[in-house]
Amino acid sequence: MNIAIIPARGGSKRIPGKNIKMFAGKPLIAYSIEAAKESGLFDKILISTDSEEVAEVAKSYGADVPFIRPQELSNDFVGTRPVTNHGIKYCIEHFYKPEFCCCIYATAPFLQAKYLQQGLDLLKQDSEKSFAFSVTSFPFPVQRALKIDQAGISAMFPEDIGKRSQDLQEAYHDAGQFYWGRSDNYLSNKKIFSQHSLAVVLPRHLVQDIDTPEDWLQAELMYQAYVQRLKSE
Repeated sequence: MNIAIIPARGGSKRIPGKNIKMFAGKPLIAYSIEAAKESGLFDKILISTDSEEVAEVAKSYGADVPFIRPQELSNDFVGTRPVTNHGIKYCIEHFYKPEFCCCIYATAPFLQAKYLQQGLDLLKQDSEKSFAFSVTSFPFPVQRALKIDQAGISAMFPEDIGKRSQDLQEAYHDAGQFYWGRSDNYLSNKKIFSQHSLAVVLPRHLVQDIDTPEDWLQAELMYQAYVQRLKSE
């Protein structure tokens, strides 16, 4: 059996009420719930929140909210892993022990069911790996990054600054959409960003962090363009 856990705190300082703020006509969290439901991969889609308001919105889109997240897991300094582990332990204590768990961010309007499926397939095919999560490539070689300080502008990696782009290894970053893992591995001390993981590579046009108002505007513009493209095809 598989579960999805969607962490969704009520508090957000930079974008108030971010997880349930209307995004292109729906609460932001609705996109993650709907993609999880569309995938058909989950026996339960659990929302981990400290907010009754978030809980009500999530339930209206078909997610389960069997608990309110404890306050010690709801401050600005708690990472995603402890929240996910809390959800897994709750499931073990009250329902059943899931074989696989997928932590899905509530701020992922571009999330698609086919990539959730791809992540689970990759993990099932390689018993030596513990996790599979979404990544995307940087649009510009990170080896040619610049830094600005009191001395002026300089190369962050001087040994690479003069190399051709095609001679530099492509670099990737966490896409911030989903993180599959075997439940036992989530509850272990294995690190996700390590040799224990597999990558689900997403196209860059389906990835946008939403942490600031500027991010939000860019994400909405990208989403509107994406939807318009789909309609024209």
